[in-house]
Amino acid sequence: MRIIRLAARNSLPAIYEARAYVTDGGLMSYGGSIADAYRQAGIYVARILKGDKPGDLPVVQPTKFELAINLKTAKALGLDVPPQLLARGDEVIE
Repeated sequence: MRIIRLAARNSLPAIYEARAYVTDGGLMSYGGSIADAYRQAGIYVARILKGDKPGDLPVVQPTKFELAINLKTAKALGLDVPPQLLARGDEVIE
């Protein structure tokens, strides 16, 4: 991803909204769970197929958030990630 390469080239620590950025080399991400969003979309589709009007359905915001950290990228940037932050990570890539 181009944004990851730009951040790395300029030695900029960056936080992204999706875990995919971290698996591709980004430093860390914090955002709503993609799996939870897909589950919620399935619930909405089922409700619509059962006859609910889409305009009557409430807007739902994420309730589960995921933190992913890439230690290889942190090391390349010369950063020490605090153990407390590592303990809170849902996924830590070494």
